Amino acid sequence: MALKPERIFAHEPVMRTIAWDDEGMGGTDAVFLNGTVGVGKSAVAEALAELEERGGTSHAVIDLDYIRRFWPAPGGDPFNLALELANLEAVVANYRAAGAERLILAGVIERRGDVARYAAATRAARLVVVRLTANRRSVDERLRGRHAGDPAGLAWHLARAGELAGILDAAGVDDISVDTSGLTPAEVAGEVRRVAGWQ
Repeated sequence: MALKPERIFAHEPVMRTIAWDDEGMGGTDAVFLNGTVGVGKSAVAEALAELEERGGTSHAVIDLDYIRRFWPAPGGDPFNLALELANLEAVVANYRAAGAERLILAGVIERRGDVARYAAATRAARLVVVRLTANRRSVDERLRGRHAGDPAGLAWHLARAGELAGILDAAGVDDISVDTSGLTPAEVAGEVRRVAGWQ
């Protein structure tokens, strides 16, 4: 079942020409779940993978937090973007060689120019960037659950959530936004799958 229209917003394409109609975006072979901390990117990626498995489509899931996790980060690149893209290209090459038809990425794109870099690293015929949003109460609840017992980590993520949301709002790199507030990952994944034309 499709979500209510007020849950979804189609943006003007920034870097690519996207064919949009009631059935979604045809030819999409990679979906990038973008959003601030606590909006449910990883959970939605897993739920989307489950739907793809049920549909019998070969796919791969890549949580970008794990392939950029390196310390110390180089000066000028605090979130290891260059390393992340290099690792992504290598991992995707292996997934594509193994037969992956579709890619599901969970991460953050903060700058318009980086969309093309992710498209190149994934060898995507069509990369669709889906912004996941949530109201502040939902984000705070998720973060408090995730970082229970880690007060320093919780404080950092609570502060980062609003800061990063503002950065993403200003960047405007997304093709579609979906409000995840009060929804299950499966409900959001179903909508992402629909707009990507993966049904």
